[in-house]
Amino acid sequence: MEKLWGGRFEGVSEDWIDAFGASIPFDQKLASDDITGSLAHVKMLSKTGIVSEQDAATIISGLETLQAKLQKGELSFTIQNEDIHLNIEKLLHDEIGAVAGKLHTARSRNDQVATDMHLYLKRAVKDILKALKDLKLVLIQKAEEHVETIMPGYTHLQHAQPISFAHHLLAYYNMFSRDALRFEENLVRIDFSPLGAAALAGTTFPIDRQYSAELLGLKQVYENSLDAVSDRDYIIEFLSHSSILMMHLSRFCEELILWTSHEFQFILLTDAFSTGSSIMPQKKNPDMAELIRGKTGRVYGHLFSLLTVMKGLPLAYNKDFQEDKEGMFDTVETVSKCLAIFTGMIDTMKVNQQTMQKATEKDFSNATELADYLAKKGVPFREAHEIVGKLVLTCTKNGIFLQDIPLQDLREVSPLIEADIYDCLASKTAVKRRTSFGGTGFDPVFQAIQNAKKQESLFQHKS
Repeated sequence: MEKLWGGRFEGVSEDWIDAFGASIPFDQKLASDDITGSLAHVKMLSKTGIVSEQDAATIISGLETLQAKLQKGELSFTIQNEDIHLNIEKLLHDEIGAVAGKLHTARSRNDQVATDMHLYLKRAVKDILKALKDLKLVLIQKAEEHVETIMPGYTHLQHAQPISFAHHLLAYYNMFSRDALRFEENLVRIDFSPLGAAALAGTTFPIDRQYSAELLGLKQVYENSLDAVSDRDYIIEFLSHSSILMMHLSRFCEELILWTSHEFQFILLTDAFSTGSSIMPQKKNPDMAELIRGKTGRVYGHLFSLLTVMKGLPLAYNKDFQEDKEGMFDTVETVSKCLAIFTGMIDTMKVNQQTMQKATEKDFSNATELADYLAKKGVPFREAHEIVGKLVLTCTKNGIFLQDIPLQDLREVSPLIEADIYDCLASKTAVKRRTSFGGTGFDPVFQAIQNAKKQESLFQHKS
């Protein structure tokens, strides 16, 4: 088959070589964006008089026909035409004839593909931002339901201090809020138009790049034609932000997996997000959480893959750039699906409040309360720390807990200890009293929820 760029070539490559070099199996995802970019380009060519109004009208009509057919699933693409650009050009030629060839005036596939990816990624990031907001709203709702649900707080996966479950949920709300902010900032770099940079050096035609950018809804225009066709920073940035987001999801999934275990029994995931075993009838496995945790690795891989592709590329365009798309497409799909699944899991999970609180009543997570109690009565904190540490050691040897020690024995350790110590050692009291800003006390947690609700009500994505 004769190539659209084949004028300089005498020989014909073999099919298997064509297949290796073709990107159409994956870049057909850019078909709609490619047509959108072409529509903006031909309208600009008409406005500047580079192409006649009549020819432009014919091309526009043909492109709109292709867009309609694409939406109906009526377009088919071939490896012989290599990529989405040549496939669309061939289909346009079949639709309107030789005038289709005028569309490529003052344009190269180099700026064309870059434009397509800016359009695609801008739309994808907006969708991810919406999915992130849905997740954050679910977290706020769950937190509001569990302000006074007490659970163990952990360091080193050991009981540390009792906390509000809402406080734990809001920690992830804050993580996902930072993720959203990063993607918002990513949009600033995505919102550039490379169209009109041509192959690498611009063009001799009197084009209007600002006008085509305006038609595309892209806010800025690349100032340097070399940079325009070779920049993939915005994709690397997207992959980086996606990796951080997936890390946050994976951390939370790790906790969900632990919490559903027989040893914890803090939560119960609904059947929709669980699977069974082919041999063990009793099993209810948190497979969706495990899959999200596992898919984090593939997103990391796409980031390192593109960084590796880019590290040795001289300006401007190189065929290596063909490797920038599959990882981007897969990351968009992976992140979008993981957010939807995770949001559903959190929204429908059952919280075993009594089990959570009970886990804070037969442990030493209240040890700091006793140390603080003594410190407030004038005992240097380091001395109080040592006193309580020795009490904990005695308790562990005798199989009891701090709240089980008779008042008389406690007063032998320190006469400053009064009967009110037992109220201080209660886990709910321990949580309630931590009223410092950002702490787990019920009042600051309630205020944090109000702040989060206000933040989300003010959240408006700027298109």
